[in-house]
This record gives sequence, C-alpha cells and structure tokens, in this order.
Amino acid sequence: KEIIMPRVTVPVGEDIGFLPGTEEEKMTPWMGALMDNLEVLTQTGGGDWGRAAADDLLRSRIRIHSLNFMRGPTFLNKYIILDEAQNLTPKQMKTLITRAGPGTKVICLGNVAQIDTPYLTETTSGLTYVVDRFKQWPHSGHITLLRGERSRLADFASDIL
Repeated sequence: KEIIMPRVTVPVGEDIGFLPGTEEEKMTPWMGALMDNLEVLTQTGGGDWGRAAADDLLRSRIRIHSLNFMRGPTFLNKYIILDEAQNLTPKQMKTLITRAGPGTKVICLGNVAQIDTPYLTETTSGLTYVVDRFKQWPHSGHITLLRGERSRLADFASDIL
C-alpha cells in the first residue's frame, strides 16, 4: 500500500538552521537522492504521459519521515526502506525495525565504505549490526553488491579516501 522512507536529518557540514513548514516540507531537502532515483525509474519508456503517470503513482505511495519522529507508530502492510543505513547506529536500527507490524517488509540499503558519520565505523554501523544479528534468521536476506553503480570516480574515491 505504501512505502515509508525514514531519513536521518543530520547534515554533512554545518547546519543551515530552522526550516519552516510541515514535516513533509522540512523533509524535502533530504530527499534529493530519492527524487534522483525516481527520475531514473520514470524515464524508461512510455513517453511523457507514461513517465508522468509512473511519477505520480510513485510519489503518491512514498511517505518520507524524519527518523526523529519514528518512535511509537506501528507500520502495517508497508515497505520500510532505510536508505543510507550505514550511517545509522545500532539503536536507531532497532528503533526502526521494531516498528514493523504484520505484513511489513524492511529493506536496509547502504555501503559501509561510504560511512560519513564521524562516530561510526564499519564495525559499529547499524547496518553491520543488523546484518550480523539477522544472518541466522530464515526470514531475512542479505546481498552484497560487488561494485558501485555511480561511476568509476565514485568507486575509486570510496576505496582510497
């Protein structure tokens, strides 16, 4: 029925301060990566009308929430996509995954080589924690991709920086 995408709202650099508006309006700056990916998905065939219809459908089914407001709710029959999960702590992962109610699936996406949170490492990342804790549970799965999808430059930078 719906895709929930919690996002961590911690800036990489200096904070730009208060953002006015509703939670959805405040989350707009944090959704650049999602919007870029949706644009790629909706560019494949169908002409202008097909792209517009696919874009409207995807946008109407995806709900963006700040990680700060994820305590309390139970998500029923939803997909929860945790993008950039390598930058979450084990406690944040626990908070998010334990919100899953019946029929809900949780997908964690991330690359531990791209951790940019100063107090996390490959061994302390919430993504590593979840993969390790769930590896013996028969209802979970883990996929490690062998190469990046951005560019040779991004792959090289990930390796040497």
